[in-house]
Amino acid sequence: MSKFDINGITDFSVSERFQRYVQIDTQSDAASPTCPSTEKQKNLGNLLVSELLALGVTDAAIDDNGYVYATIPSNTEKKVPVVCFCSHMDTSPDSSGKDVKPLVHHNYQGQDLILPDDPSIVIRYTQHPDLANQIGHDVITASGATLLGADDKAGIAEIMDAARILMNHPEIKHGDIKILFTPDEEIGRGVDKADLKRLGAEFAYTMDGEKAGTIEDETFSADGAVLHIQGVSVHPGFAKGKMQSAVKIAAAIVEALPKDRLSPESTSKKEGFVHPTSISGTVEQAEIHFIIRDHVTAKLQQHAAELESIAKTIVDQYPNCSYTLTVKEQYRNMKEVLDQYPHIMEIGMEAIQRAGMTPERRSIRGGTDGSRLSFMGLPCPNIFAGGHAFHGKQEWVSVQDMQKAVLTILHVATLWEERA
Repeated sequence: MSKFDINGITDFSVSERFQRYVQIDTQSDAASPTCPSTEKQKNLGNLLVSELLALGVTDAAIDDNGYVYATIPSNTEKKVPVVCFCSHMDTSPDSSGKDVKPLVHHNYQGQDLILPDDPSIVIRYTQHPDLANQIGHDVITASGATLLGADDKAGIAEIMDAARILMNHPEIKHGDIKILFTPDEEIGRGVDKADLKRLGAEFAYTMDGEKAGTIEDETFSADGAVLHIQGVSVHPGFAKGKMQSAVKIAAAIVEALPKDRLSPESTSKKEGFVHPTSISGTVEQAEIHFIIRDHVTAKLQQHAAELESIAKTIVDQYPNCSYTLTVKEQYRNMKEVLDQYPHIMEIGMEAIQRAGMTPERRSIRGGTDGSRLSFMGLPCPNIFAGGHAFHGKQEWVSVQDMQKAVLTILHVATLWEERA
């Protein structure tokens, strides 16, 4: 173990950084074709670059696509694999990220948290199980008008604080540590234009998980699907026996989807689903967009086949109508890659343990940048960042959990050096 007592660190800056970062609106936009999808994400990227340069990280830079790259140089004579820590800068389009007002609830004692800008938004102790682990902690929420942005500005603040500590404490031995901050993760495009050659890392960890002490090596495998329906449009005054509305066909298809299985509302753990995310159209033509998810990649094809069977059954009732179903790969379960490199997870779990927690290995009912990075040649599990209730106004994070994440990053860095 490093001679420097990492767990003795008390001068954290992660809370102040986090509160500063969440006030910068970085909401991404799936309808935008650009990268980043919103130019305002670069406002945070530019700030992070300036802060890294001020810490002495001389190569910190942001590229035209909004990706931030930086290197904390090795301070050991050992040849250590180059490890990257990654978080995303954007916040979800599901809830506003404009004019976020972070509130710190000091010395939390198990009470329900009523958010002042909208008292109907209440973070209830009984509905957020991990609040039971936060007694005596300082819990940060938004004010009730916006999401908080812990997903994933908590991860960014943790990496930045760890970078500060590493730059100020050369006695903490480590190899080259790379930093990558990405745009557009929330809309599934987080690593579309990531330059892994420029990054130059061999292994990585996203700091984008939830509960303190958790590390995730498994995600959904994911496909997207678009069902296009061609109807028959006739003037409604003369439509009897002629009109076949694509909108009504689309509605019938959605209504025919299974209700007790294969939907987000009725599944948990490793059960997959087919989920309609949007529906639009006219009498003449309509489209339904779906996401298809399962931890077992082979089951995606089965789920798509069931969706097509439902669509065919409905559309066949309208002899003058037709449909097309287009399925596209989005990302794959990173466990397929990470199982080939068990030492990455072993180091992550030992780092969590050294930081004073009981490591918990979990799978994600979702995806991270690490899913795609793993298949791009950069194996990348996901470590907790401490946030909860992502994408909504009840989002919260504990200051002490973020501090534990900072310690975990430092222990990961030293463990790679020890084992080299």
